[in-house]
Amino acid sequence: MKKILLKILILALSMGIAVAEGTNSPPAVPAPGTNQLNIVYGEAAGQKLLLDAHIPEGAGKFPIAILVHGGGWMSGDREHEFYELFDALSRANFTWFTIEYRMAPTNRWPACFEDEQAAIRWVKQHGGEFKGDTHRIALIGYSSGGHLVTLAGTTAGEDTRVQAIVGVSPPTDLVSDNLRRGGLTISMRSLFGFDSTNIDGPVIEVLKEYSPLTYVKPGLPPFLLIQGSADRTVPHTQSEAFQAALLKAGDTCDFITITNAQHRIADWEKFDPDWQSKVIAWLQQKLPSTK
Repeated sequence: MKKILLKILILALSMGIAVAEGTNSPPAVPAPGTNQLNIVYGEAAGQKLLLDAHIPEGAGKFPIAILVHGGGWMSGDREHEFYELFDALSRANFTWFTIEYRMAPTNRWPACFEDEQAAIRWVKQHGGEFKGDTHRIALIGYSSGGHLVTLAGTTAGEDTRVQAIVGVSPPTDLVSDNLRRGGLTISMRSLFGFDSTNIDGPVIEVLKEYSPLTYVKPGLPPFLLIQGSADRTVPHTQSEAFQAALLKAGDTCDFITITNAQHRIADWEKFDPDWQSKVIAWLQQKLPSTK
């Protein structure tokens, strides 16, 4: 058995497939294409900002996905969190990029958001070099990464506008989320530099200013929200309210609920083995080929 697993690992590495550590195992048959790792997409405060890219086989042009990891704005990495979607996107012939960004408390707001915007601009400029179609770009973010992509989607200018947004368990209303907790979370204190858990008027104004819900308006790109019904980290009601606001504004917003699933994305296959396929199907519908 060990010899078989070793052969699978060697095959995956030889084909340019990034193998995740921890409990997630690589697929027995790696998806076609190659990966390029540690690409510099920018520099901030003396730190090189990196992303990894997957390039499909064939001539292209392929739809593009930019993945933004979670971790409470304080932790996480670009390599492992979206492993479940890496393979699904690869098999669906997406050019995809998974990005890192500066995190709290070392880097306060808006460092993480500025890095995400820099990555979007970089992909719009260079995505064609990876066989991608820069007119068919989707942002996909999980948890705090979901906050970043939904905020990017609702506040975009011409240089950061994309064609679809996928928020995976995204906190979209920082005010209500912290009020329900009875005080500011350590993530919010680290991210914005607050020195107490108190939620007063000025604090509420800051939380509101950086909540995606604040910027819902007509003319936004289509959104997909996906969340577990038993999520205790980001309440399901957050996505319900965000969808309602988007629909009221005349925007498109679809919602996939994974019944009984909690916040941890790695557990979702137990509750819905097809959740990745549903995301891919939605992306293919919203990013149709122009050929």
